[in-house]
Order: sequence, then C-alpha cells, then structure tokens
Amino acid sequence: MKNDCSKYLLLFSSVLLVTWIISCSGRSGKSSPDSLAQTSDEKEEPAPRLIRMLLPEENAEYRLGDQVKVSLTEQGNNNSPDSVAISFDGRIVKVLKSTPWEFSIPPSFTTTTGRKHLKAVAFKNSRSQAVIRFVIIYSDRTPKRVGFKVVHTYPHDRDAFTQGLFFQNGFLYEGTGQETGSSLREVELESGKILRQLNLESSVFGEGITLYRDRIFQVTWQNKVGFVYDRATFRLINKVYYQTQGWGLTTMDDRIVMSDGSNVLYFIEPESFTIVSRIEAYDNEKKIDQLNELEYINGEIWANIWMSDLIARIDPATGAVNSYVDLAAIFPEANRQEVNADVLNGIAYDALNNRIFVTGKRWPKLFEIRITE
Repeated sequence: MKNDCSKYLLLFSSVLLVTWIISCSGRSGKSSPDSLAQTSDEKEEPAPRLIRMLLPEENAEYRLGDQVKVSLTEQGNNNSPDSVAISFDGRIVKVLKSTPWEFSIPPSFTTTTGRKHLKAVAFKNSRSQAVIRFVIIYSDRTPKRVGFKVVHTYPHDRDAFTQGLFFQNGFLYEGTGQETGSSLREVELESGKILRQLNLESSVFGEGITLYRDRIFQVTWQNKVGFVYDRATFRLINKVYYQTQGWGLTTMDDRIVMSDGSNVLYFIEPESFTIVSRIEAYDNEKKIDQLNELEYINGEIWANIWMSDLIARIDPATGAVNSYVDLAAIFPEANRQEVNADVLNGIAYDALNNRIFVTGKRWPKLFEIRITE
C-alpha cells in the first residue's frame, strides 16, 4: 500500500509540474500569467491625434514643376506638436517646428509624373501621428499626334504572334508568344526568312526581348521567369525572376526597361535583374495604361499601347508622354485575321542607319517608317 501511495503521489506531482509548465508557456490556449497580470494601466495607449491635413485633398491634381501646398491644423486643445516632418514621394522635404503648420513643396520635388505619396508625421514627446495623402502629377504639356510615311515594306511571317522585336547587325530578332507558339527567332530583314528559331516550352508564354551587350533577354507573360541567351548561338545562359508580369523589354544605356501592362516602366540592373527605379507614364490628362512592346529611340522610350494603333513616346526622365505616333492607317483592321488579337505590336530601331521598323501580331508585313511631325 505504501508503494502504491508513493506511486500515485509521484504521478500527481508530475501532473502538477507539467500543468505548471504548460500554463507558464501559454501554449495550452489558456491565458498566461503575464497576460493575467496585465492591468489596464499597462495597455498600449492609442496614437495621439495631433494634426489634421487640410491641403492637399486626396488625389489632388498637379503638373510637372508645380508647387504642392501642405496645410495642417492642430487637433484638440493643448495638443500642439513639437514638430512635423513632411515627406514627398519617399523624400524628406521639411521639418516644421511651430505654427503655422504650412509649407509648399518646391518644384524640384515634382519632376516626375505619377501618383505620389505625401506624408506628414507630427511628434509630441515620444509619440507620433502620421497623416497621408496621395496626389497625381500630370505632364505639363499636351502631346502631339504625329503621322508617318512608309519608306519600305518587308515580308513578315503571318504566323508570328509578335511580342518583342529588335534590330542588330543587319538582322531582326523577334520574340513570339502564345502557349505552344512562343519562340525566339533570327530573321533576315529583306526576305522575312527565319534563319534560326528556338522554341520555348509549351508551359510559358513568351513576351518582350532585348539585347544587352552580347546577351538576349526574353521575359514571359505570367510565369515570372525570363531567359538569357547568348546572341551568337541562342544557348541558354541563365534564368531571371521578377514579381510582376512581363510584357515589353528594351535596353537604355546600362539598364533594361520592362513593362508589365500597366503605366509603369521598371528600370532594371541587368546582371542581377533587380529593379533600381521606375516611372509612371502620364500625359496631360490621364495615365497611359497597357504599355506593351518597347524600344529606346533617340532618348525616348517608344511603347506600343496594347489594343490600340498608337505608340507613346515617353520621356524616361519624367514619365511624360512627349507625343503619340498614330499608325491606324498602316495596316487596316479589315486585313487582320482577328481584330481584337492581331494588333500593332513590335518596334525595332536600326541606330546605325536611323531606321524604324514596326509590325503587329500575325501581320504579313513589316514596315520601315519615317515620322512626319
């Protein structure tokens, strides 16, 4: 009997010890001693309400080079902030120390188009309160619509669902899309003959291509993976990855520029394929969505606007649209196999001879054009 009592006593003690450990850990689903001991005095105080933003209003509209007036008012009596820090598009602009809580953001901060983040943070003792607004910066000029003249017409593979195009050393390089139809090609300009073709796996949808040094970069639509090839052999060298959709590509100096179907252009460091900056394309009235195939020509980024016959010529420094190239008459819709699919898409530039080439998805012709201002 003594042995049995000792056994049960030992078992009871063990249960108490396990219960105490579980209770202290708080993992049993019950309140831990720390949470039970917390009093109302120890609860985190709500953020103080120190200021309210009067100006600018949410989504207020401005132009490149405009000043943006910021006006704040104090909230409540005897609650004056010690200071207020104002930032615009992620950059600190000014720290105000006393009333009036007003400041005009200078033109040196409104140098790029887009929807910008404006933030005022009020401080009092060790506490702070943030107020956020968004404003929209439009271009300060009305873009012209320019025409074109066809200089020469070349044959083009009518089965090529053109997604990317560039010209190098006398040859066209073309990226095509669609599942089971995506490829990378080298094409003879004069005849339209395909000299080399690398077919992509059927699981990917090929998109834009560009040349950086001796390597061809090709992105895919929704797979978030791109391919890097040796231009001379089409041998796969590397794969690159990104977090958005891949639409168009071009090379500008030591950067690759990528579109994703929105109004955003991403500037990418080629070796690591990481985004180093971005711009948002706007004209004087609206943002320019669905930017597709890209080409860098004489200091501008030319971008096909998907589902239209327009090319936007974008200032890479500001995001403003300088002009539109209207190509509605170059290949009438009546001649297209599918009106809503076989759209203008494909821009290539021969920098040595200053020649511009354009084509479209499943178009039987490629056109050399000259712009008429």
